[in-house]
Amino acid sequence: MPARLGVNVDHVATLRQSRRTSYPDPVQAAMLAELAGADQITIHLREDRRHIQERDLQVLRRTVQTQLNLEMAATQEMVKTAYEAKPDTCTLVPERREELTTEGGLDVSGNRDAIRKVVKTLQDAEIQVSLFIDPDVDQVRAAHRVEAQVVEIHTGRYCDARLAQDRRRELARVVDAVKAAAKLGLRVAAGHGLSYQNILPVAAIPEIEEFNIGHAIIGHAIMVGMERAVREMKELIARGAR
Repeated sequence: MPARLGVNVDHVATLRQSRRTSYPDPVQAAMLAELAGADQITIHLREDRRHIQERDLQVLRRTVQTQLNLEMAATQEMVKTAYEAKPDTCTLVPERREELTTEGGLDVSGNRDAIRKVVKTLQDAEIQVSLFIDPDVDQVRAAHRVEAQVVEIHTGRYCDARLAQDRRRELARVVDAVKAAAKLGLRVAAGHGLSYQNILPVAAIPEIEEFNIGHAIIGHAIMVGMERAVREMKELIARGAR
């Protein structure tokens, strides 16, 4: 069975915020993505509010018909926001103001006590918790120890690799982390940097249940429309799973 596709609509909000207008609207983009077969809508509410705004979260919570996944830093402010909004899933990610996009995975091993508290608080609100981590078996084990239900494996190094041997090495790291997570009973997602050109080898990893993809889909949607962009990614994920 092909993995689920979560469509990240942050970049629609990025374009809107660049002119401080009311459009394009990530809520409308989410609706079109769902009509095209998206299984989940993903958004990242950042501390500096550079793209997604509280209004987007509130409206999406009321309108998303599939699942809503909120990416967020493990801070008191964001925990309070999530507790009130009640997304289906919260994915805890590291966050630095100066980065263009999330550059690496969460250091669960080095922050176990703090992350465990956030995980428990969110789960007490009946929110599923996912941890965005590098493809590192030690981080997978730490995620299991803090009782997260899901890990999302950071595929950025695989996607950025230019040489074939480097891609093979990074893909092997992803495979090892995914298999370790599955053996521990964790659900497994993957994301970061995945595109129409590099998704097939990752989609072929049977333990991955979900992909969260934003930049590639939104960039393609500018040229061909959101519905076609989502359908084409869904088709590639299905092809990789065969």
